Amino acid sequence: MPPANCSALISSAWNATKDNSTVGVCISLTNFCMPSLPAVIAIDAPAIIKLDAATKSFTPRGGQAFHALRGISLCVRDGDFVAVLGKSGSGKSTLLNLIAGIDRASLGDVHAAGAELNRLSENELALWRGRNVGVVFQFFQLLPTLTIEENIMLAMDFVGKVPASKRRSRAQELLRLVGLSDQAPKLPSTLSGGQQQRAAIARALANDPPIILADEPTGNLDSETAGAVTMLFQTLTEQGKTLLIVTHDDNLARKAHRVIQLKDGIIIADDANISSRP
Repeated sequence: MPPANCSALISSAWNATKDNSTVGVCISLTNFCMPSLPAVIAIDAPAIIKLDAATKSFTPRGGQAFHALRGISLCVRDGDFVAVLGKSGSGKSTLLNLIAGIDRASLGDVHAAGAELNRLSENELALWRGRNVGVVFQFFQLLPTLTIEENIMLAMDFVGKVPASKRRSRAQELLRLVGLSDQAPKLPSTLSGGQQQRAAIARALANDPPIILADEPTGNLDSETAGAVTMLFQTLTEQGKTLLIVTHDDNLARKAHRVIQLKDGIIIADDANISSRP
């Protein structure tokens, strides 16, 4: 039986490791408190993402509060590939939004890429996000009046991390990475769905962020194209990127190092996929 003071133990360990945190401490205590969740991360692996009892609530006008996430505590180590599964309404997209700083936790703390997100202003969050997080959407979200190359360069223009003189060459380098060098001057509407998704991944990489978040990136793709996108995600992991991907794609989930399942805003399973690790 888990001890009655589990929450206090996790919070105490979290506070003790804020300056030099490790995923191992958090995962070990989580297992102690919830023995059904296996130890999935190596001890002393540095964490790049940490959620401490994070809750996200929405209250419609004149209605009752809806808790999209309920006290989530989660650690993700640098360079990990994590798949997030769950039915619609389970809290998957809300989890990504908290990590990306698009939404703020109603309660609890969210740490990512060296920042405590709840303490940042909106302007600070926007700058932090541009430098540290690349987001890949299910429906691509490419600007229709810009070429593929210009879409990627625009992401660099907003952040200013890449010098202006190097932005075009950076965009061309990323298009080569995703196999779209010959599509650079074309508008998004002339590309197939798979090509648009690969272009969206290139745009997410524009500012060389350490974290890539993707929401159903293969949801609108045929199986062959989805397989190509999955291989691209594996390549990014091998290059040291940290990936969190919301998906219903079993093939994509099998390639992840770790699979988390959500239900009603709570983590109900957290499993290692040892065979997928390098």
